[in-house]
Amino acid sequence: MPVEASMMAADRPETPSAADDWSLKATGSEPGFLTPPTARRLQSLSGHEESFQVDSFNRAAHRNTTAGKLTQLFKTKMLSRTSMSSGASPASSSKSPGGSSGGGAAAPASADDLLQWSNEPVPTSLLRLAPEHAARAVKMFVGILRYCGDAPGSEQISQAQAIETAQKLLHQGLKRPELRDELYMQLVKQTRGNPSPSSRSKAWGLFNLVAASMPPSKDFTGLISEYVHSALQDMEEGEEAKEAAAATWAALKRSTKCGPRRTLPSVEEIVAHLSGVKLTTIVFFLDETFEEVAYDITTSVAEAVEQLAGLIRLQNFQTFTLYEAVRPVNPKLNPEPLPDEHLLLDEHRYVADIVAELRHPRVVREGCQSRLLFKKRMFRETDESVSEPQFINLSYVQAQHDYLAGNYPVVREDAAQMAALQLHAEHGPGLDLDPEAFMAGIERFVTRQVLMTRPREEWRADVGSRYKALAQHTKEDARTQFMRILRTLPYGNATFFAVRRIEDPIGLLPPRLILGINKRGVHFFRPVPKEYLHSAELRDIMQFGSSSQAVFFKMRVAGVLHIFQFETRQGEDICMALQTHINDIMMKRYSKVKAATEAHPTGDAAQQQAAGSQSVCGGVMGGNAAYNNKMEEHLKEQQAQLEQAQQALAAAQQAESQIRCDNDALQGELADLRELMAGEAASRVALQDSLDESERQLGELRNELDMTKSALTAATALASEHSGRAEVEHARLAELEGLLEAKHKELEEAQLGGLLEAKHKELEEAQARCAAASRAAEAAAAERDLLERKVARLEKGKESELKELKESYESAALEMRSQLKARGERLGELMEAAAHNAAQLEEMRHEVEEVRAEAAELEELRELKKDIERKEKQQAAIIENQAKRLEELDRLYREEVVARKRAHNALQDAKGKIRVYCRVRPMLEFEAAKSQTPAVSMPNELTVSHFWRDEKRPREYDFDAVFSPQHTQEDVFEDTKHLVRSALDGYNVCVFAYGQTGSGKTFTIYGNEACPGLTPRGVREMFAQIDKDAGKASYSVRVQMLELYQDTLMDLLLPDAVRRNATGAGAGRHSNEPQLPKLDIKKDPKGLVTVVGATDLSVTSEQQLLTAIEQGLARRHTSSTAMNRESSRSHLIISCMIEGVNMQSQAVTRGKLSFVDLAGSERVKKSGSTGECLKEAQAINKSLSALGDVISALAAEQPHIPYRNHKLTMLMSDSLGGNAKTLMFVNVAPTDANLDESQNSLVYATRVRTIKNNALRDEANKDVLRLRKQVDFWKEQAGLLSAEAKTAADLSDIADRRCDSPAAASTGTAADADAAVPGSGVSSTAGSRPSTAAGRTMAAAAVLQAAAAAAAAPAIGGEESPDSRSSCEGSETL
Repeated sequence: MPVEASMMAADRPETPSAADDWSLKATGSEPGFLTPPTARRLQSLSGHEESFQVDSFNRAAHRNTTAGKLTQLFKTKMLSRTSMSSGASPASSSKSPGGSSGGGAAAPASADDLLQWSNEPVPTSLLRLAPEHAARAVKMFVGILRYCGDAPGSEQISQAQAIETAQKLLHQGLKRPELRDELYMQLVKQTRGNPSPSSRSKAWGLFNLVAASMPPSKDFTGLISEYVHSALQDMEEGEEAKEAAAATWAALKRSTKCGPRRTLPSVEEIVAHLSGVKLTTIVFFLDETFEEVAYDITTSVAEAVEQLAGLIRLQNFQTFTLYEAVRPVNPKLNPEPLPDEHLLLDEHRYVADIVAELRHPRVVREGCQSRLLFKKRMFRETDESVSEPQFINLSYVQAQHDYLAGNYPVVREDAAQMAALQLHAEHGPGLDLDPEAFMAGIERFVTRQVLMTRPREEWRADVGSRYKALAQHTKEDARTQFMRILRTLPYGNATFFAVRRIEDPIGLLPPRLILGINKRGVHFFRPVPKEYLHSAELRDIMQFGSSSQAVFFKMRVAGVLHIFQFETRQGEDICMALQTHINDIMMKRYSKVKAATEAHPTGDAAQQQAAGSQSVCGGVMGGNAAYNNKMEEHLKEQQAQLEQAQQALAAAQQAESQIRCDNDALQGELADLRELMAGEAASRVALQDSLDESERQLGELRNELDMTKSALTAATALASEHSGRAEVEHARLAELEGLLEAKHKELEEAQLGGLLEAKHKELEEAQARCAAASRAAEAAAAERDLLERKVARLEKGKESELKELKESYESAALEMRSQLKARGERLGELMEAAAHNAAQLEEMRHEVEEVRAEAAELEELRELKKDIERKEKQQAAIIENQAKRLEELDRLYREEVVARKRAHNALQDAKGKIRVYCRVRPMLEFEAAKSQTPAVSMPNELTVSHFWRDEKRPREYDFDAVFSPQHTQEDVFEDTKHLVRSALDGYNVCVFAYGQTGSGKTFTIYGNEACPGLTPRGVREMFAQIDKDAGKASYSVRVQMLELYQDTLMDLLLPDAVRRNATGAGAGRHSNEPQLPKLDIKKDPKGLVTVVGATDLSVTSEQQLLTAIEQGLARRHTSSTAMNRESSRSHLIISCMIEGVNMQSQAVTRGKLSFVDLAGSERVKKSGSTGECLKEAQAINKSLSALGDVISALAAEQPHIPYRNHKLTMLMSDSLGGNAKTLMFVNVAPTDANLDESQNSLVYATRVRTIKNNALRDEANKDVLRLRKQVDFWKEQAGLLSAEAKTAADLSDIADRRCDSPAAASTGTAADADAAVPGSGVSSTAGSRPSTAAGRTMAAAAVLQAAAAAAAAPAIGGEESPDSRSSCEGSETL
């Protein structure tokens, strides 16, 4: 027994109540100084030494040492090492807390020591983690101690607290994968060498729960598996710990296969798992029946399917799986019932995760009901051979469900037959006796789309006649016929997927469509109403693949390869279904070929293959002309295959001759081997004969030996007999000697001499006889010795001879066996080579037969090709004529479309209607984070709609164009750039954007560097047109950039020097320092709004103009609000004045191109504006309110237009109700949180769309302009009008009325000039220069008369131009 075990046995308490706390009293010295039992060695730990932060753990443990006391882990290590090395008792080793009396300092802890049980908190994480994760790891270990009841001084926690602690640990592991391995290592630590049975049992239970919820990483899977498996095989573990280890092992295998849980296990799941109880859930079938399925934390979808198949006694369940059926139930969102959406569930997903997601409040809040559904994944080729009743019933139910859902469009005849079959399968015969029930069944079993094609009575008669014809059939027959009809459809038994079109090379597919995949190929359907469009056979699909968001097919259409791409999240399922059907067809063909090869000889198989090729050729001839290209490619492939086959045939013939030579050589070698084997057999017979002779001689020797042994035995007996006789003779002699002595005494006494001599003779005879007996005994003994030596010699010779014979026999037998084995191996190799050569020869013969069959097929195909080429020429001529006709019709159609658009644009321009474009921006990230949803939709490219409060139908707004979030800046500019040309042609063009704050106005007008907006694109287009017309006209461009900030008009192009001087110290209204120029809003005689005093910057290039705009934008007022990070706090107007001179006619055009970025309206409650931002918001809303009043008055065609209510309306007076070509962009935010503001903006824009302007072209004759300049010059020289007074006289104030024509503008100008500039008449001006007034007046009068005469002359073309009339009217007024 180890030292630690003996020590623990000695110090273990005797009372049962303290059995769990014995480890705290292990040494009897101090609390917490314990010695854990011997732990199992982890073999895989050596490869993970670098993953453990042993040094950091040692340093942290050393920092936690107080008053010379080591932590429990180091005490344990020091105690165990000291006891193992010195043999001292633990008590003596632990007398000194610091270990000084123990005989040395404790060594640092290793990774193996870190994974030893401890009831003290760890100072840091066991693995190398980031600091924030290390702190969480320490808290996790405290939770494990609290759960197991190992924390020193802590009380036993309740079950609810224990489950809460376990759930927190699972939350850390599932949320942070970095802590998952740390959690496993901590559980290994607390189950490895844990002395307390109750604590060890709780730790293993927690280990089981963690293993069931999440697997370890790949780096630690081997280590964890080794530890759990070793604990399962350990004989020292208790039964309860072994059961927990076995459950942990099973859970670890399942979680490693299926991955971690997606949702945190609930309290109910944890309680059920720890108590060994399974939960239940309901799984529905397509016929609305259901079954209860038991599950736990680790039950996957595949296991649930197998369990459910066992409940319903379904054996062939490989093609069935679970789906999530989503059914919309909110009547407000879906007024009409929508079909269920079935989402395929992964086989490795946990049932507990799916049930938790189905019970989530989000699913209920979205207005959908979800449930588990059991049905087939797809209909396979092998399903037709399955005869299991339950399988057929479920297949029928699913096929019927798909048909009634409209997945299989059929004609009316098929629909009537299928309705009759379904009625018979559902109710049997006799239902036609109840007309109401029969009609209800027809309406149920006929799809709505087909049912509306003819009256109900016709359906009743048609289905009734078919139903009566089925009276003799059973319900099973009706189901079988129903499924047979579906299988005969091209798209029968298909699996359907909803996709969106991304790339369609042929241009025939709608944006949204449904793909159906079955054993015949891929089928395309229009979704609503479902309509069959096109099919692609499997042999036409060359390649396919998928990603997480799309799927593509490379397939042949009309003989040409095209790539189709569709957007879907089920791309993997689509590819899996397609690959499955391809594999089934290939296996079926392989089985047929194999069966034909086994059943028929080679020639018959070749004939069958040729017959099949002829049938294919016949099918090709019956095809349409679109198949010709495919047939030509097939012929080319066959030609290439024939050439390859001929080459292969030549190579095969050469190989065959070589094989024959090799075969002959092998046959000769085989004959030699046979002769050699015959000789070896003869020698083997001779050896066997010699062996038999040796055995015979050995038998004879054995017989001789037996005879010798018998003779020896007889001699021994004889010698024994002679010895007995000699002994008798000696005894008799002794008796005679005694008698002789007695007689001698008697003779002495009687002195009888004669008697003595007789006795003496008798004695001599007895002695002679005794000597003879002795000699006979000696001779017998000598003979016996001789016989014994002879027997020993014979035995020795027999043994040596027998040994030699045995050795020779064994050596000969071993040599013979080796030779026979070598010959057998060689013979096997030769026979195998001969068989292989024979198989190759047979294969070559088959290939030759196939090549001959292919050659015959090629000849037939060549003849077919000639026929097809002849037909192709005929069809090519027809197609060429049709193509020419189509090109002509297409050209005429395009010309008509262009002409219609031009006429429409000309009509709209003539009417002067303001064009209004609507642009909907995309949703922003923070809006999606706040769970805001889109509320604005675009039914078509001219309409915007949205639901409004409790209204049942959406509100719709029509505009000239609608741009969705998918449209780019380039798309927006394409419909706008024609206005740039109008500005160059002399029109007043205005583009402005309106909408709430944050709706994308500034982005539309200006954009950014990556996506420039209308202004930079318009500038580029303007200078591009100027460069294009460089040989026809000469242009000059001037730009103004103004900002309306809090009702104050600011010049953004004012030079910085002037701005600094005007705003410097001491600058004031009455001081002599320079001040900012005063900006006045006026209107020129043509009705164009002009800002007097604004910086008028001349530009000559695109870059110069863009630089000026960027400088002005840098000075614009912007701020950040709760609704917009960069909110514009002012209105911005950029005006480009373009003056062009036609080099041929010398006509002068003056155009104006304005880009107006209005500040967005905002609600203070939403934007959170305070302080200065609040003032800005109030000023913006005030200006936009005044603009709304102007629009309302213009829309109502009121005579009074309140332009003068605000500076913004004064600036835009020529754009709204004036003489400009105006384009308005209404920018809308798409979310429901901004629906009120979006609705106001759309109503606002709808009113603007009703306003009509009188767009006029500003073009004047060069002679008239020259005369006007001369009149102005002589006026100035005569002192009648100064330059300042002239400018003031030409301009007028903005009036509260429409100004649509130059005449009205001139009238308004004169009237307003009198009011605006009093005292600017002739008399006041003349009075300023009395000395030269007379001469100058006369000169001016002469010039005026000349100008009047020139202006009264007819203009070019015989008509009076508007410019000349304006000049005359101005002269008369003057």
